[in-house]
Amino acid sequence: MRILVLEDDKLFNETLEDFLEEEGFTVESVLDPYSALELTYMSKFDLYLFDVNLPYESGFSLLKQLREAGDTTPTIFLTSRDDKPSLKEGFGVGADDYMKKPIDLDELFYRINALIRRQTRTDKLVIGAYHLDCNAKQLYRESELLACSTKSIELLLLLIVAKGEVVTTEEIIERLWHSSEEASLGAIRVYVTTLKKYFPLNIQNIRGVGYRFISDA
Repeated sequence: MRILVLEDDKLFNETLEDFLEEEGFTVESVLDPYSALELTYMSKFDLYLFDVNLPYESGFSLLKQLREAGDTTPTIFLTSRDDKPSLKEGFGVGADDYMKKPIDLDELFYRINALIRRQTRTDKLVIGAYHLDCNAKQLYRESELLACSTKSIELLLLLIVAKGEVVTTEEIIERLWHSSEEASLGAIRVYVTTLKKYFPLNIQNIRGVGYRFISDA
């Protein structure tokens, strides 16, 4: 899971990054909203953690821009503000959660996991003649359960979420394997071969880079 941290307090920024990486997340951290905005154009994130009081513009303003551009990435505000107008504004621009500083890191971890569960609880995708149960990690053609390993399904989800963008081999390894597991390029090729049996025109191999899923192929 990739998290973008926007916090202008350098020490707290580093504390968040260290804590989240220890919990197994991949973290990009920045100190100002312009850098955060640039990263959202360059990479896909699963969660934003935004401070509110920032140089140049507020976290509220940044999230408002992202939501207006169609970015639905779940967002938690981390802020010293505790007045009701700020709370209303934060949720009004599209926040999913709101935590008041000083932040209890264990509580933050619990809230992140709760948000992840809410986002995936009812996820079912229809892909042409197939439907994908994202929670059970199972692929069906009508009522027939198809032979796909869990990691094949995770790869399919990763490619679909990228919305036509190329997912590099490094990103696939980072997302499909835990640090304690041994990754394998051969295994990735096996998973791709499995998926191409069902989506031969949708999955494209970008030689030497990675793969992408073209939904309208």
